[in-house]
Amino acid sequence: MRDNYPRLLDVKSLLRQKSHFLFGPRSVGKTTLLAQQLPDVKRYDLLDSDVFEALLRRPKIIEEELTPDTRWLIIDEIQKAPKVLDTIQKIIQGKKINCLMTGSSARKLKRGGANLLGGRAWETNLFPLIRAEITDFDLLRYFNHGGIPHIYLSNKPQKELKAYLSLYLKEEIMNEAQLRKVDQFVRFLDVIGLQNGEELHYQGIANDTGIPSATIQTYIELLIDTLIGYEVKAFTKTTKRKAITRSKFFLFDLGVVNQLTHRGEIKEGSELFGKAFEHFIMNELRAYIQYNDLDLELQYWRSTSQFEVDAIVGNEMAIEIKSTKHASEHHLKGLRALQEEKKIKRYYLVCQDAHEREIDGIRIVHFERFLEGLWRKKRTTV
Repeated sequence: MRDNYPRLLDVKSLLRQKSHFLFGPRSVGKTTLLAQQLPDVKRYDLLDSDVFEALLRRPKIIEEELTPDTRWLIIDEIQKAPKVLDTIQKIIQGKKINCLMTGSSARKLKRGGANLLGGRAWETNLFPLIRAEITDFDLLRYFNHGGIPHIYLSNKPQKELKAYLSLYLKEEIMNEAQLRKVDQFVRFLDVIGLQNGEELHYQGIANDTGIPSATIQTYIELLIDTLIGYEVKAFTKTTKRKAITRSKFFLFDLGVVNQLTHRGEIKEGSELFGKAFEHFIMNELRAYIQYNDLDLELQYWRSTSQFEVDAIVGNEMAIEIKSTKHASEHHLKGLRALQEEKKIKRYYLVCQDAHEREIDGIRIVHFERFLEGLWRKKRTTV
C-alpha cells in the first residue's frame, strides 16, 4: 500500500480561475495534495517555526520575494497568522497572482475578524480519501480504519485514531474554541459518536450528557465549523406525506466514529456494517458534490408515517442505501413512496447486490458501479 494516492480535487484548475481557501481537517492530505499537484509553486508553511516567526514580524517578505515568473503562491495553515492575509490581498489585487491558502478550518479566521479577501478568494474543502482515490481499496479495511490516509494504511489503526482524537479533537479544537469545560466537551464527544447518522435531538443528547441543550447546539456548530462533522438537512418538499424537519448529523470519517464509540472490529453482515455502509456512501456523495462544485444540496427524507430515503441530491437523485447482497421489494418502500411525489429525476437502491436491474423506475445497483458512474459523469474540473 502507498500513502500518495492521487486525489480527485484539482487544485490547478482552482487556481487557474481564482485565489482559493482550501480547508480540511488535520491529516486528510492537504500537504501531500499540494506536493503532488503544485510541486514547483512557492510555498510558505506556517507550521515551520522559522517561516512563521519571519512572516509574523514582516508579512511583506512574501511580496518582496515575488519574481517576474510567479503565477501562484501557497500559504499553508493560514489560520496561524491571519495578518498575512492583508499582504495576500495586495498581491492578488496589485500583482494579479492567484494564491492558495490552506488551513484546518475557516472558523478561527471568521470568528477572529480576519481579512477574508472580500470575495477575491473562493472556498473549497478536502475530505478523507474516497473510493475513487484508493487503487487498492478494501471495503472492510475502510470501515475499520477510515479514510484519513496514514490511518487507512496503518497496521495499528486504533492507536493512530486514539492519538488523532487526543491531539486534534480534544486539544486543538478545544483550544481554538477556547472551551473552558474540557470534561464537558469530552463527554459530548463520547455521545455524539453514537448519534452519527441519526436525527439531531438536542434535548435527548442533553439528557444523556447532563449538558444544556443550548451548549450541545454550540458544540455541534463547532464540529461543523471545523469540518469534523456535517449536517444533512431534511427534504421537506413532499405534499402527499408530511416530512420530518430535523437534520441528521454525520462525522467526517468512519474511523473517527469507530474510535469515539469503541465499536471494535466491524464485520460484514453485522448491524455496525450496515451503519458504516450508509455513512460511507453519504461521505462519497458529499465529496462528489463539493469536488465538482455542484449547486446541489445533500438531504434525506423521512415522512411522519416512517417512510424514509437515505440521501437526496438536489432534485437529481434519490438514493436508498442498504448493505444487503440480496435486494428485494422490501428495500424499495421508501423510494416508491417518494416516487409518488414526482419531485426527483432518478431513483436508486445502492447495495452489494451484484445483479443490477431496474424495477418500476428504481435502479438497483452495486455500490462500486454506482460510484464509478457517479465520478464518470462529471470529473473534477471545478
